[in-house]
Amino acid sequence: MDTTRQQKISRLLQKELGDIFMLQTKATHGVLISVSKVRISPDMGIATVYLSIFPSEKGEELLKNINAHAKDIRYDLGKRVRFQLRIIPEVRFFLDDSLDYIEHIDDLLKK
Repeated sequence: MDTTRQQKISRLLQKELGDIFMLQTKATHGVLISVSKVRISPDMGIATVYLSIFPSEKGEELLKNINAHAKDIRYDLGKRVRFQLRIIPEVRFFLDDSLDYIEHIDDLLKK
């Protein structure tokens, strides 16, 4: 169970990371990256970020690229939240494939 502080920091990081990805994906047409969930560790040192990527065929490739540039993204995040957080958490990115799973279940039910 997350504490109130963890929930507030998770919402702040989700909003700011969403803005960062929105600005970065403006240059690439046809790709949409959204932050579906952020979980923060109890010591506020690690943030686990779940990304929803459209189109899902490019998901693995984009996730590798994002993980390769995780330090740059953390730096951008730090510039945005430096007055709200004392320590900028280490950011770990994972693919959120829940929408693909729901679509797969719907296809199976239609058959």
